Amino acid sequence: MAAKESTMHELGSNAPGFALPEPATGNTVALEDFVGQPLLVAFICNHCPFVVLIREALAQLANEYQAKGVGVVAINANDVANYPDDSPDKMVAEVHKAGYSFPYLYDESQAVAQAYQAACTPDFFLYDKHHHLFYRGQFDSARPGNGVAATGEDLRNALDALLKGLYPPNDQKASLGCGIKWKAGNEPDYF
Repeated sequence: MAAKESTMHELGSNAPGFALPEPATGNTVALEDFVGQPLLVAFICNHCPFVVLIREALAQLANEYQAKGVGVVAINANDVANYPDDSPDKMVAEVHKAGYSFPYLYDESQAVAQAYQAACTPDFFLYDKHHHLFYRGQFDSARPGNGVAATGEDLRNALDALLKGLYPPNDQKASLGCGIKWKAGNEPDYF
């Protein structure tokens, strides 16, 4: 399994806009739906072992912080023609299997993933209530095969700091996961 690190986009940068379909409901979810609210944007997919490892802990973390007023969305940008396990129909099944309480959106064009400079699954971007980037990086230190339990420790620390009005954490480690499955000729130049 070839792992790729997140790009560690510049802190303070504005959240790129999005308006994407949510296969589980048929709704379209947009950045504007979270005006005045902190927002966690997670790039995930259904089949990546890095995502599968943290799936349960991610669902639990999202439930906890949504109750505290944080918006949460996940986005799947993988090329489903070559990776059918990430198709919208299978995304619907994944929402139910994983117990996701947040919108799981489909970025068919991959334009949103490119705007966020997303590189891997999982890849996390936490924005303050003005949608300025506060944290980007790993969920925690759990990796397939390393024996570390998925708790979301790093992301939790960032969320807690944000909600307390503190500065962003100094130690932000890149996320590590499967590279986003880009369509032929669509791989961005930020790698």
